[in-house]
Amino acid sequence: MQDFEILVLDGTNPSGVAMTRDILEAARLYAARTGHALPTWSFHSPAGGTVRLQGGLSIETRRLPDRRTSQGAVVVVPGLWVESAQGIRDRIAREDARRAIAYLRRRGKTGATVAASCSAAFLLHAAGLLDGRRATTTWWLAPELARLAPHTQLEGNRILCVDGSVVTAGAAFAQSDVMLYLLRQRFGAALTEGVSRVLLLHERSESAQFVVPAMLASGDALVSKLTRRVEAALPDIPSVAELAKELHVSERTLGRRVRHATGMGTNAMIQSIRVHRARALLRTSRMSIEQVALSVGYRDATALRRLMQKAVGTTPGQVRATTSVAEQTGRRVRTSLRKAG
Repeated sequence: MQDFEILVLDGTNPSGVAMTRDILEAARLYAARTGHALPTWSFHSPAGGTVRLQGGLSIETRRLPDRRTSQGAVVVVPGLWVESAQGIRDRIAREDARRAIAYLRRRGKTGATVAASCSAAFLLHAAGLLDGRRATTTWWLAPELARLAPHTQLEGNRILCVDGSVVTAGAAFAQSDVMLYLLRQRFGAALTEGVSRVLLLHERSESAQFVVPAMLASGDALVSKLTRRVEAALPDIPSVAELAKELHVSERTLGRRVRHATGMGTNAMIQSIRVHRARALLRTSRMSIEQVALSVGYRDATALRRLMQKAVGTTPGQVRATTSVAEQTGRRVRTSLRKAG
């Protein structure tokens, strides 16, 4: 039995496949040096054999495992290369995708942890694994997933979204966030922190949990103007009614455009901008938490704490403490590797 089964289809993003392999290989090498348990993994496809990745690269895979050999393994699905919403609809209708979807459905019913990044979240939706759950996908496909999955709470501003045994992530490079999260769950914080530092991924994993607000506009000029207006107005953000009036649209039209572009309501998008600014200030400034709260439009640290706890599952104090601990951990890891080497 393997710890991780990586499911690869024709046209998978090569960066996601390579990132998965490199992180797991780094984990194996780091574990061997430091005495941790060694992770194991294998690459699979519905038919086995050579799978062509996007851009002319390829990878050798095994046929999908049976029920006996797959028990306990985490299933990981890197994103597929698509260029439009129609492209993802066409891709998941192909035979290999249908077989992959059936496999994911079966594994999901057994309670296995299933993780997908980028457009692969659509495979999880087709397998029925996102119903009633929170999920994310790449920012530009979020409106399409919101349309197809009305019973899913789409959080398109998140890079990584965990809901029970289902893990989803944003754009292609979020595959690293998926793998670091799964390593932490399976092998603990010490190994994961070591791998993160060795591969210089710690800055990303600590700071890039949410999509930059400007990217959420998904090319919609009106939503882009709204985003810039809100960012510039902090901490004194106008009401939604006032914003709509400034943009020469009705509140209903503004809400419809925002939801189509982001999968969120107008107020939720404004909250995501506040959270993004607050997290940046907590990581990079010497402002007190009270000052950070005031700078993003909250009357005190308690209000900011409630918002962040609800929106991102952490508190301002934890964000600041994690930044400090990360710096200390990085120094310890580099020292230990020099000694081990």
